[in-house]
Amino acid sequence: MDLAEVSVTSIQGLRENINEEFNELFKEAEKMANILDITISVKRLNKRSTRRANPCVKDANEYYRITVVIPYIDYFIQQLNERFMCHKNIFKGFQSLFSGLYSDEFGELITFYLDSDKNTVIAELHLWHALLEKNEQLPKNSLEALRLCKNEIFSNIYSLLKILCTLPVSTATPERTFSCLKRLKNYLSSTMTETRLNGLTMLAVHKEVPITAEEVLDELAKKPRKLDFLFLKNM
Repeated sequence: MDLAEVSVTSIQGLRENINEEFNELFKEAEKMANILDITISVKRLNKRSTRRANPCVKDANEYYRITVVIPYIDYFIQQLNERFMCHKNIFKGFQSLFSGLYSDEFGELITFYLDSDKNTVIAELHLWHALLEKNEQLPKNSLEALRLCKNEIFSNIYSLLKILCTLPVSTATPERTFSCLKRLKNYLSSTMTETRLNGLTMLAVHKEVPITAEEVLDELAKKPRKLDFLFLKNM
């Protein structure tokens, strides 16, 4: 959590001084472009454009600062806040798994991730740390703690440790999305609209979400159509 807070603060400082910082970056980019004999140009600007960014700028420096750098930094800060800062108290509750001391944050952690009784989980926490101290086994990280924790005895603590171990690899969702797009957006479906593509992608990525035929028909029936939708159940 401390690393996340420092990262957000540093990036926000970069965002506040984006003009000066980007000028230095753009100068370095110009040097590399001159070495490689590449001309840094701006895309053709239209009076009216809905497909891409179309700002009224003076030069390439201002164009790439507005259309690329600023949106990217803002998105990066937003993702850090959503992944870490919004659940700051909950993540702090994981520290109790190593200290053995109950805190309010650990109570929020239990409520957020587990359906078990809070007193039962607290009792497991104290018993598990008593066993670790007796055997003189103090885990230094979550993977080591997971190996020392027995699922048959400390099922709730084991579940929390598994969650803690899998949190750093939660970026698999964007990778799955891009892989899914390669299968959906091929040359045979090049004229597919964005709304349809988003809907098919969500269905392909989140296959575990159950969807019934009645829900699909209800959604289609919201728009006026010439055809009447009828759903016949098998007798």
